[in-house]
Amino acid sequence: MKTAPAIDVTILGREFRVACPDDEREDLLKAVAYLDKKMREIRDSGKVIGSERVAIMAALNITHEMLTTKKRGGFDMEEFKRRIVHMEAALDAAMPEQDKLF
Repeated sequence: MKTAPAIDVTILGREFRVACPDDEREDLLKAVAYLDKKMREIRDSGKVIGSERVAIMAALNITHEMLTTKKRGGFDMEEFKRRIVHMEAALDAAMPEQDKLF
Protein backbone atom coordinates (compact mmCIF):
# COMPACT_ATOMS: atom_id res chain seq x y z
CA MET A 1 0.00 0.00 0.00
CA LYS A 2 1.43 3.36 -1.05
CA THR A 3 1.61 6.10 1.57
CA ALA A 4 0.86 9.72 0.81
CA PRO A 5 3.86 12.01 0.43
CA ALA A 6 4.65 14.09 3.51
CA ILE A 7 4.78 17.85 3.77
CA ASP A 8 6.46 19.91 6.49
CA VAL A 9 4.28 22.62 8.02
CA THR A 10 4.81 25.14 10.81
CA ILE A 11 2.10 25.94 13.33
CA LEU A 12 2.81 28.44 16.09
CA GLY A 13 6.53 28.12 15.47
CA ARG A 14 6.58 24.32 15.69
CA GLU A 15 7.38 22.06 12.75
CA PHE A 16 5.14 19.13 11.88
CA ARG A 17 5.39 16.53 9.13
CA VAL A 18 1.98 15.64 7.72
CA ALA A 19 1.13 12.96 5.16
CA CYS A 20 -0.85 14.60 2.39
CA PRO A 21 -1.76 13.53 -1.16
CA ASP A 22 -0.52 16.01 -3.76
CA ASP A 23 -4.06 16.92 -4.83
CA GLU A 24 -4.92 17.99 -1.24
CA ARG A 25 -1.75 19.98 -0.57
CA GLU A 26 -3.27 23.41 -1.28
CA ASP A 27 -6.22 22.75 1.05
CA LEU A 28 -3.88 21.49 3.78
CA LEU A 29 -1.74 24.62 3.50
CA LYS A 30 -4.86 26.80 3.78
CA ALA A 31 -5.94 24.84 6.87
CA VAL A 32 -2.47 25.21 8.40
CA ALA A 33 -2.47 28.96 7.76
CA TYR A 34 -5.94 29.33 9.27
CA LEU A 35 -5.08 27.27 12.35
CA ASP A 36 -1.80 29.12 12.82
CA LYS A 37 -3.63 32.47 12.61
CA LYS A 38 -6.25 31.40 15.15
CA MET A 39 -3.64 30.04 17.54
CA ARG A 40 -1.57 33.22 17.30
CA GLU A 41 -4.66 35.36 17.99
CA ILE A 42 -5.43 33.32 21.11
CA ARG A 43 -1.82 33.32 22.29
CA ASP A 44 -1.41 37.04 21.64
CA SER A 45 -4.56 37.88 23.59
CA GLY A 46 -2.66 36.83 26.72
CA LYS A 47 -5.71 35.08 28.15
CA VAL A 48 -4.48 31.54 27.48
CA ILE A 49 -1.02 30.26 28.42
CA GLY A 50 0.65 27.13 27.04
CA SER A 51 0.71 25.62 23.56
CA GLU A 52 -1.62 22.76 24.43
CA ARG A 53 -4.26 25.08 25.88
CA VAL A 54 -3.93 27.46 22.93
CA ALA A 55 -4.44 24.50 20.55
CA ILE A 56 -7.53 23.32 22.44
CA MET A 57 -9.05 26.81 22.47
CA ALA A 58 -8.32 27.19 18.75
CA ALA A 59 -9.95 23.83 18.06
CA LEU A 60 -13.02 24.85 20.07
CA ASN A 61 -13.27 28.19 18.28
CA ILE A 62 -12.89 26.66 14.82
CA THR A 63 -15.43 23.94 15.63
CA HIS A 64 -17.87 26.58 16.85
CA GLU A 65 -17.36 28.58 13.62
CA MET A 66 -18.03 25.47 11.54
CA LEU A 67 -21.19 24.53 13.44
CA THR A 68 -22.49 28.11 13.37
CA THR A 69 -21.90 28.32 9.62
CA LYS A 70 -23.73 25.03 9.15
CA LYS A 71 -26.75 26.35 11.07
CA ARG A 72 -26.80 29.68 9.21
CA GLY A 73 -27.13 28.33 5.73
CA GLY A 74 -23.80 26.69 5.21
CA PHE A 75 -23.86 23.35 3.48
CA ASP A 76 -25.64 20.72 5.59
CA MET A 77 -24.70 17.28 4.26
CA GLU A 78 -27.35 15.45 6.29
CA GLU A 79 -30.12 17.69 4.95
CA PHE A 80 -28.73 17.21 1.44
CA LYS A 81 -28.87 13.42 1.86
CA ARG A 82 -32.46 13.60 3.16
CA ARG A 83 -33.49 15.66 0.13
CA ILE A 84 -31.86 13.21 -2.27
CA VAL A 85 -33.70 10.29 -0.63
CA HIS A 86 -36.98 12.24 -0.86
CA MET A 87 -36.39 13.04 -4.55
CA GLU A 88 -35.56 9.40 -5.29
CA ALA A 89 -38.79 8.31 -3.61
CA ALA A 90 -40.77 10.88 -5.62
CA LEU A 91 -39.15 9.71 -8.86
CA ASP A 92 -39.78 6.05 -8.01
CA ALA A 93 -43.44 6.87 -7.35
CA ALA A 94 -43.76 8.82 -10.62
CA MET A 95 -42.02 6.31 -12.88
CA PRO A 96 -44.78 3.64 -12.92
CA GLU A 97 -47.21 6.31 -14.18
CA GLN A 98 -44.81 7.14 -17.02
CA ASP A 99 -44.64 3.49 -18.08
CA LYS A 100 -48.40 3.60 -18.76
CA LEU A 101 -47.88 6.37 -21.34
CA PHE A 102 -45.95 4.11 -23.68
